Amino acid sequence: MMQWWSAATSVDFAWPWLLIAAVLPWLWYHIIAGATPQQAALHVPWQKRLQQVAQGRSGFVRSRKFPWLLWLAWCLLCVAAARPQQLGAPIAPPRAGRELMLALDLSASMAEEDMQLGGQPVGRLTAAKAVLADFLQRRTGDKIGLLVFADRAFALTPLTLDHQSVRLQLHDAVLGLVGRATALGDAIALATKRLQGQGAKQKVLIVLTDGVNTAGVVEPEKAAQIAKDAGVRIYTVAFGGDGSALSVFGFRLPLGGGDDVDEAGLKRIAEMTGGQSFRARDTESLAKIYEEINRLEPVAQQGQMIRPKIERYPVPLGLALGLMLLALLLPRRNV
Repeated sequence: MMQWWSAATSVDFAWPWLLIAAVLPWLWYHIIAGATPQQAALHVPWQKRLQQVAQGRSGFVRSRKFPWLLWLAWCLLCVAAARPQQLGAPIAPPRAGRELMLALDLSASMAEEDMQLGGQPVGRLTAAKAVLADFLQRRTGDKIGLLVFADRAFALTPLTLDHQSVRLQLHDAVLGLVGRATALGDAIALATKRLQGQGAKQKVLIVLTDGVNTAGVVEPEKAAQIAKDAGVRIYTVAFGGDGSALSVFGFRLPLGGGDDVDEAGLKRIAEMTGGQSFRARDTESLAKIYEEINRLEPVAQQGQMIRPKIERYPVPLGLALGLMLLALLLPRRNV
């Protein structure tokens, strides 16, 4: 491709062969129109004038001003027809990430203060929020939605690239918002329904719960089968310590017997859909689990930078039209 180099950057021509047309007026003027005409059979007083008109050498064309203006305008038209193009600034194409739903348990047991965060005892929900907020920051390019479940499942945010709105809704989620039981099957079914309408090939659901299915109308394994048929991969996180604790003079004593999470059922759900099941007994292990999920479901890498081509033909086209208008406005000289 032909290139014309300017001081700053280059201009390419999409159809450089059209530049050859710039010499056509010169060829016509010097070869075709300049050929010696045949001897006239009839001599008239205005014979010389007729010869000039026949050869295209009228006073208008022989003017010293107009041929150059028109020829320059023609050259600019040829340049415009050749489609000069210039490379624009580099642009990064948008990342095509996953469609990812986060399902958070808001049952009454999530109030248990058997977690540590910053050296302070906190409830399970507070610890889960902190880990999920950090996880959201790592998922640039993914469409993420948030739903919560207890007596029933409820979507707080649709699938969106606006992760800040997801974090705000996560922060505002409170216990008792949708009841006190655990409708795990309904949560999986609702998340699958939200993911089915999306066009991405990678559909992922991450479920965090600390109990067993005790409410809802859909059995968890039935919902998992529906998710499998829809191409949704499920990761389950069984969350919670070894039970509640009693505080005595600043010391927390475990009461025992409070570990009611259905690890076996969560594992079956994950394996049915091609995902994995995890068990987190403290905040640190929960953070490592989400790091592992982040590794198993990596964020799509940024595509190769591209430089769009900017059409520059309006510049020579405008100049050509301006020169032709100038040629029409200038006074004509008679021969």
